[in-house]
Parts: sequence; C-alpha cells; structure tokens
Amino acid sequence: MDGTLILAVAGGAVAVLLLVRLWVVLRPRAPVPRRSLSLLVVAGSGGHTTEILRLLESLSDAYTPRHYVIADSDEMSARKISSFELNRADRNPSATFPQYCIHRIPRSREVQQSWLSTVLTTLYSTWLSFPLTHRVKPDLVLCNGPGTCVPICVSALLLGILGIKKVIIVYVESICRVEHLSLSGRILFHLSDYFIVQWPTLKAKYPKSVYLGRIV
Repeated sequence: MDGTLILAVAGGAVAVLLLVRLWVVLRPRAPVPRRSLSLLVVAGSGGHTTEILRLLESLSDAYTPRHYVIADSDEMSARKISSFELNRADRNPSATFPQYCIHRIPRSREVQQSWLSTVLTTLYSTWLSFPLTHRVKPDLVLCNGPGTCVPICVSALLLGILGIKKVIIVYVESICRVEHLSLSGRILFHLSDYFIVQWPTLKAKYPKSVYLGRIV
C-alpha cells in the first residue's frame, strides 16, 4: 500500500512538472531581435505548398537557412520548392548557397485512411520527426495545414518541453477555410504561438487567432 502511494505521488509530481514546463513553453514571450532566423517550413500536397510558397515570397533573406519538410511520396511539392528557390536565387545572386534543404518524413495520413490507423501512422511520423527537428533546431516553424505539420509541430514543442530550445510555431490556416478550421488547425490551435486566419468569420469563432486579412 505504501509503495503504491509513493508511486502515485511520484507520478503526480512528474505530471505537475510536465504541465508547468508546458505552460512555460507555451506562454507568450517578447520577440528577441536577430540578424537571421532558421526557418522550418512544412509543405503539403494539393494547394498547401502553393500557399506556403506565396507566403515565403514576402519574407526577406533574414529567414535563412530554410528547411522544408514534405511527405516522402510528395514529388510535386519537391519540384515546386526547388523551382521557387531557384527563382529566389536568380533574384539574389550574391547570396551564399545552399540556403535551403528538403527533408522527407512519412505521411501522417493517406487519403481514405481509417482514423484508427491514422493515430498509429501519426505517432510513427512523430517518432521520425523528432530526430529531424532536433538536428535542425529551427528558430521558427511555419505551416499551413497539411497533415505532415502535426508531427513536426509536436516535435518542435518537445524541444521546448525538454529544455533543448524554444521554437516559435506559426500556423497559417488555409485561405480555403472560411468558417471551420481544418483538422490540423483544430489540433494545433492551442499549441501554436501564433495562429493566423484569413477570414473574419474564423476570427470571430476563435478570438485567440490573429486576423491579417488575405495574406496568400
């Protein structure tokens, strides 16, 4: 009985410490000016990659290096990213190369995949994402809704919880989402540092979000 009580108290203490650490990681902090920021961008199939690249067009070269994460079978996004970076390099020939890298992780969910198996594949993807995120140690994660972003954002959050590095997570909901958040958005709404929506209807439903109008 005494042993069970000790284990229960110890487990409760660990849970409290983890919750406190999570609160410390998620609480707002004043931005620290830097000359450059290591950026981890999560791209996805369909229109996600197109939207995220449009957003990157407005970012300066201070967001360097740029690390892109795509699903292991997403060749179209890889081609779009390479083309985007090539055009960017042509506009700035004085830049030091390479300034970007493409990484691949397993998909969290395939089309028409069951929800039960999705949990397992997402956990597997997260398991493989953490070593990548730990190696890159980005200053900022930028994503806009593909399922691939969930494992990456969870891994980035773990870096902060473990005291390795505080990573800023910026989630931009897709322009296609007018009244309801995507599944990724619903998951990451409470985990992101900045959650940006592009329609006033979503801002009204989610006051914590940031509404900047249409940005892509």
